[in-house]
Formats: sequence, C-alpha cells, structure tokens
Amino acid sequence: MLTLRQLEAAFHRHREALRTRLVQGRWSGYAFEFLAFGIKQGWACLFGALMLLVLLASFLFYPADAVIARYDVITLAAILIQIAMLAFGLETLGEAKVIAVFHVVGTVMEVFKVAMGSWIYPEAGQAILAIAGVPLFSGFMYAAVGSYLARVWRLFDFHYDRFPPLWMQGLLALAVYVNFFTHHFTVDMRWALFAASVLIYGPCVVWFRPDRAHRCMPLAVGLVLVALFIWFAENIGTFARAWAYPGQEAGWHMVSLAKLGSWYLLMIISFVLVAAVHRAAGARLRVPR
Repeated sequence: MLTLRQLEAAFHRHREALRTRLVQGRWSGYAFEFLAFGIKQGWACLFGALMLLVLLASFLFYPADAVIARYDVITLAAILIQIAMLAFGLETLGEAKVIAVFHVVGTVMEVFKVAMGSWIYPEAGQAILAIAGVPLFSGFMYAAVGSYLARVWRLFDFHYDRFPPLWMQGLLALAVYVNFFTHHFTVDMRWALFAASVLIYGPCVVWFRPDRAHRCMPLAVGLVLVALFIWFAENIGTFARAWAYPGQEAGWHMVSLAKLGSWYLLMIISFVLVAAVHRAAGARLRVPR
C-alpha cells in the first residue's frame, strides 16, 4: 500500500509532467498555477466533499421506509470514509488527532445548540446513532473542517510572516467557543471577537505554494474565504435536509449570510488546533529567512 509521501510524490511527478506540456510562457504559467491551486484545494476538501456527496445521495436516493435510518447510514459512511483516509495514507495520524478533537468539540456544541433551538435534525427521531436528538454524523461535519485545514496546510506548504503567539490565539479560540454557549444567556460578544481576530491576525501573512512559487495572502482574508465556502457547503447540507434552521422546516431557502460570521469564528478554533499540532511537531510557522 502506498504511503502518504509516496502518493504526494506521484502527484508531484504528474503535475510536473503536465506543466512541461502546457506551460509555454508567462500567461500559460499563470493559468497552470490557477489550475494547480484548484486541484490542490479540491484534494484538501476530500473529506468534506465525500460527506456532501453522501448527504445528497442519501437525500435523493435512500428509501424513506428503509430498515436503517438515513442518519445512521450517513454516520456509518462517515466512519468508513475516515477509516479509508487513514488506511490509504490520505491523512496523517497527527491530522487525525486534530479531526478527532474537532469532532468532540463540535458534537458538544451541537447538543447544546439543538437543545436551545438554534437548528434541528428533522429525522433524528428515527436514528439510533444519536445523542440528545443530535445524530453522530454531525460531529463529522465539523471534522471535515479540521480535515481540510490540516490537509491544506500540508499540501500548500504553509509558512507565515508575523505569526501571532499561540497562547494569544488559544485565548481567542477559547473565548469564541465559550461565546457560542453564553450568548444565549448574556451579551453576544461576537463583534468584540471579530475585532480581536482582526487585531491578532490582521498583521499576519500566510505564504502558500500552489505550484512552484510561494504566494501570499493576509491570513484574516484567507479565513474569511474558507468560511464563505463552508457557507456554500452548508446550503447544500440544508438542501439535503441533513439539518434545518428555523424557517426551513416548511421549505428550503438559502442559509442566512449571518452564519458566515459564525463559520469565520469557528474557523479560528480549527486553525488554532492545527497550528498547535504543527508547533508540537517542530514545524516552522514563520517564513524562512
């Protein structure tokens, strides 16, 4: 069985061969770099893309009178996807640990949010693999975010300039997580958290390598863009009736853009977890000089 390094080395060889055939000048070089960027992004999204495919396929084709509840099938499929990604070397053990932590963090928040009426799982009553009305596949949706960040970090060879201290990021991530619970009972601090995130991440620049050269982007902008794509994915999930927000019970409509802010804040938690793993592994978080 191929290891993760062998798979990535094979992809690199194929990319270089394709580059030799297609790149004839500056503009074709830019076009190829954009293509390579898209392919790498798609590869990094593998876990989440497979989960969305399962949600849509089960919504469109799974029989309503089946013996096993649809939500349980989704949960079992998510477990098989995770096992396969580890078995085929598509994720490292360190990445799997981040995913597991984010799974637990997300599931705890899901149980609380469903109890508070923030959203519902319409078919949860039929599922066996559920906790307090929350099907266990929900944690894998959060894990998909962790999987993406862990994989994209490695695939694009991330380095940073003016990387914020991890303890500062950790405090922000903790405040974000706590606010997801406490805003139901007291003042919602999200605007203060947005401001704090700009102060902490605003000066930071992430360097990423879509093809041969490293390109740069403000880290805060990158987090917003990822949150936007998660919002698009969430619209697919609600369309597939995997979960529903208030007002979507009678018929589907697009998720409010206000959720974009929530996903941005949630991205911070995932980012800090991945950064902590890289720091623990001894990886350089800043741009080599």
